[in-house]
Amino acid sequence: MTQEARFVTVDHAWSGAWSGRSVVRVSGDIDLLGPPRAVHDGLPHLPGTLLAPFTDSHVHLGLIDPLALAAGGIARVDDLGWDPDTASLWPEHGRLDPRWPEVRVAGGLLCPPAGYPSRAGWAPDTAAVVVTDAASARREVERMRDLGASFVKISLNSDVGPVFDDVTLRAIVDAANEHLLVPVAHVQGVGQARRALAAGVARFAHTPFSERLDDELVERLAARTSWISTLDIHGHGRGGAAHDIAVENLSRFRAAGGHVLYGTDLGNGDLPVGVNARELRALQRAGLGLGLLLHALTAGAQLGGAGESGRGTSRATWIPTPPPRPDDPGAAADWLATATVITPDTLLEKTS
Repeated sequence: MTQEARFVTVDHAWSGAWSGRSVVRVSGDIDLLGPPRAVHDGLPHLPGTLLAPFTDSHVHLGLIDPLALAAGGIARVDDLGWDPDTASLWPEHGRLDPRWPEVRVAGGLLCPPAGYPSRAGWAPDTAAVVVTDAASARREVERMRDLGASFVKISLNSDVGPVFDDVTLRAIVDAANEHLLVPVAHVQGVGQARRALAAGVARFAHTPFSERLDDELVERLAARTSWISTLDIHGHGRGGAAHDIAVENLSRFRAAGGHVLYGTDLGNGDLPVGVNARELRALQRAGLGLGLLLHALTAGAQLGGAGESGRGTSRATWIPTPPPRPDDPGAAADWLATATVITPDTLLEKTS
């Protein structure tokens, strides 16, 4: 049965762009309708700021409690590597249980024999999906697709083991593209960013941190790839050489027009379960102001009919205070880190 629509107003809203006082339709979804008119006088009111749902574009759900994410403001996640059979269950959990985030998965991490993460201790052995040639590349990509994957995770980590030859790497990317899966690479080691670009990889799971990329390569990457930030995994707030390299690479990538996605590699060490203010401050050092931080956090999601689905969202982000003033950029990260997830039911509870 379709839930009867109810209407509320909010002080501020962001769905790809800022709007002031706005009307929101709440049914099974949350739709941002626009500024109120006289007919909306007397509607229930939700103080604060309603935003498109925040996404962490790089997590490992097997290492955290998914139920803790909503309190920390994360409504959607992209899981980039775990046991494929286990991960295949998570999108359905997200559809059926509003306490979970919405989930997209990669399944396993495709790697060559003895390649990363086959000898890593952080993931189950089954997370490493061994690919030996072009035929097995196609076979494993199709297996991830059949398990419900949205991405193909490719290991290109020459720091800890062997990596794919160019032919096999290209075969994986071609198979992913054929099946409309986004090829996402863990790029680590000198020269691997250039190889990933040549193979047609669409997304980097981490901002490159192994080397300072030359300007010509950064410009080419900005035109053809998106980068998930994951800056705070280097030092967890203490910085260091890899952190500085990553921030500097990301600064030039952004300046060249590159598409930046907020992601933390959640589960990798001492990271907060939710919006990470340290990650946001590092992104600010790379040149992202509040508007670009919001674009990185929302990863294309919107509220209402302007979104890709043509309908509202079952989860949104809510911050109980107004956005910081433009002349106070230092407040942006701390303000965003106060976010929580709001569903149609909890939105109505807050206005009743």
